Amino acid sequence: MTSQGSDWAEVGCYQVADSVYRIPLPMPQDGLRAINVYVVRGDEGVSLIDAGWNVPGNLEILREGLASVGAALEDITDVHVTHIHRDHYTMGPELRRRVGSRIHLGRAEEPGLTVLRDLANAVPMDSLEQLRRGGAPGVAETALARGLEDDWFERDWELPDEWTEQGPVSVAGREMRATVTSGHTKGHLVFDDTGLGVTFTGDHVLPRITPSIGFELGGWDNPLGDYLTSLAAMLDRPDSVMLPAHGVVGGSVHARVRELLDHHDLRLDATRRVLLATPGVTGLGVATALPWTRRERRFSELDDFNQMIAICETMAHLDVLVARGQATVDRVVGEAQHFIAS
Repeated sequence: MTSQGSDWAEVGCYQVADSVYRIPLPMPQDGLRAINVYVVRGDEGVSLIDAGWNVPGNLEILREGLASVGAALEDITDVHVTHIHRDHYTMGPELRRRVGSRIHLGRAEEPGLTVLRDLANAVPMDSLEQLRRGGAPGVAETALARGLEDDWFERDWELPDEWTEQGPVSVAGREMRATVTSGHTKGHLVFDDTGLGVTFTGDHVLPRITPSIGFELGGWDNPLGDYLTSLAAMLDRPDSVMLPAHGVVGGSVHARVRELLDHHDLRLDATRRVLLATPGVTGLGVATALPWTRRERRFSELDDFNQMIAICETMAHLDVLVARGQATVDRVVGEAQHFIAS
């Protein structure tokens, strides 16, 4: 691996493997700071893995990054998107309009994209249902108002040219394998380049944080259960070097997967301890009792958006405990479920 710069989010173009480059594109007003857009060169030209967020300035940053390695926007034939969130997808339609790039997206993302296009706004409707189920209607109302205020542009959410299925995929003429790793979203994909020994992990495996669980459209099933299953399945494949969507590149995929599985085991144990201490508690009650972020902040210290994320993730952990027979729904008051340990 070659130089990444002193700060992973610093604008530039960094070689991370043979004919693979990382261009961080800024994410304004977002704690993640930037998204790593990967440029892959091969016998069939230039492709991207993830497109970036279509906000002012990012197209020029992408253009300048490509120019530094002797490429141009017009060389981009295809964009392979790991999942449907705006920081990964919305530059794709813009590139298609400008230079004709084809967009590829996981087949299982189709229901979420369809709902998003039908709603024609940024309201996370499934998350609102979980907030009400978690006994937090006030947080739901705040999230609804916030979502209605957010900018939403139909052109950013045009359909892809091709729905990617699990299996072999050509990226700029280089043979890779796309694998469905549901949890963060239903159709999240990772891309393995076994020849290089690297995996483009998207948001599924990140170097310092665990991705949000339960913040998507297209129906709520058991997102954390799906995520844990997808993580464990990565241990059944040869290890590789991690090329994540956010944060520094490098390090063992297997090692980080084990850390993430351990983290969620600890989180599930902590959630169950709250149920034992406070029988009949709601998801909001559990979230309030738990620390949040690596700084172990109190729930009350989180802003409105992160309170929404915290409650949805708590509901996802409670659903796993119920599925494992370690918790049950004691009663339902209005829309709110109250849980007890089993």
